[in-house]
Amino acid sequence: MEPLTITPHPANAVAHATDVVDALSDIDLVRLKALARLWSRDLPGGLSWTDILHEAIARTLDGSRPWPPGVPILGFLSGVMRSICNDHWRRARLEQRLFVSRDNEDQRSGPGGDADEVPDPERILVAAQTLANIYRLFEGDPLALKIIAGMADGLAAREICKIHEMSELDYDTTRRRMRRTLLRQHQYWNK
Repeated sequence: MEPLTITPHPANAVAHATDVVDALSDIDLVRLKALARLWSRDLPGGLSWTDILHEAIARTLDGSRPWPPGVPILGFLSGVMRSICNDHWRRARLEQRLFVSRDNEDQRSGPGGDADEVPDPERILVAAQTLANIYRLFEGDPLALKIIAGMADGLAAREICKIHEMSELDYDTTRRRMRRTLLRQHQYWNK
């Protein structure tokens, strides 16, 4: 594990990252696979965990995501995968907002304005039922409800904290609690 945290010289950072990625053990590769599966769970657009893992490694090796000195490679690659997944989720939410707001020009938030298709009534009903289930799931947790409302409005974490006078620690703790609860309940909703 020693070579995983050696501080590379900035000029050789990409070459050093290449050497370290090549030297990953089978156990490290299994860990990366597990992390990729975790981050890419239910990712929109048909992307799989292999796509996310390969993209993270490619960005590291081409230098577009430089590996900072002193950071373990597994932690760094996990962060890159999380970032890639967040970008895809953000893009999907923007596309969804364009679909929902197609009929009201004041609500359009993207370029061009017109969406290709209007969601059918069944999709709207399923989305409303899912949102109602989520609200019911967190009805006893006022912090979670504030975060959900802020996210539904497209607010960033800092904005949600500022509006609801919530500390960053409370926000992070509540998000982790929400994530665990949703992962536990996800198996029941898919039946």
